[in-house]
Amino acid sequence: MLAVNPPALEVEGLRFRWPGQPQDVLQIDALRIERGEHVFVRGPSGCGKSTLLSLLAGVLLPDAGTLRLLGQPWAALSTARRDRFRADHLGYIFQQFNLLPYLSVLDNVRLPCRFSARRAQQAPAGSAEALLERTGLAATLWHRPAGTLSVGQQQRVAAARALVGRPELVVADEPTSALDEDLRETFMALLLDCCREAGSTLVFVSHDRRLAARFERELDLPALNRATRPLEAAA
Repeated sequence: MLAVNPPALEVEGLRFRWPGQPQDVLQIDALRIERGEHVFVRGPSGCGKSTLLSLLAGVLLPDAGTLRLLGQPWAALSTARRDRFRADHLGYIFQQFNLLPYLSVLDNVRLPCRFSARRAQQAPAGSAEALLERTGLAATLWHRPAGTLSVGQQQRVAAARALVGRPELVVADEPTSALDEDLRETFMALLLDCCREAGSTLVFVSHDRRLAARFERELDLPALNRATRPLEAAA
């Protein structure tokens, strides 16, 4: 039975190692992120940021320890139930976008509502269009295949897709890496405003420390991750 009003995310004794590798990528003793928190996770390339997001989202399962989303342990769910739970409760902005290039921009944004009745109920008619308008993406592009857009334009489509249907958790993997300064400011305002309006928890991963001031909480992943600490610091 799930706890009443559990945190958005809870990690205990997490360990993860990629198959064939000699040591763990991640060892995190404890991490708790409350509902509605906006958390900035920083660290250099290769420190395990993307791996951590995949674990938080249930795309990967830990080798040891417990990871819960909204009180639900990911490991207690079958693959199919993890997919359904993720579709209902989580919006993901992937570093490589993961748009379907042959679908139109609008159809890409609406995809989560096709897979989740809950997200569809939270997205009234016109929600996808309203989100795209807020990204600043011209309406003349909305019916074009997503694969024909520039990298920066695709990034904004990916953000709108993650936000549609007001998911409880939004995770973002280096989402501003393809944007120039002006578009980065617009993107950050959109993402944070939409998450506040929906009451969504936001876990935002980046190596760009200039963005940290926008967040309520900052986590230094190399300091949190025992797998990357020197032995004397981890003792």
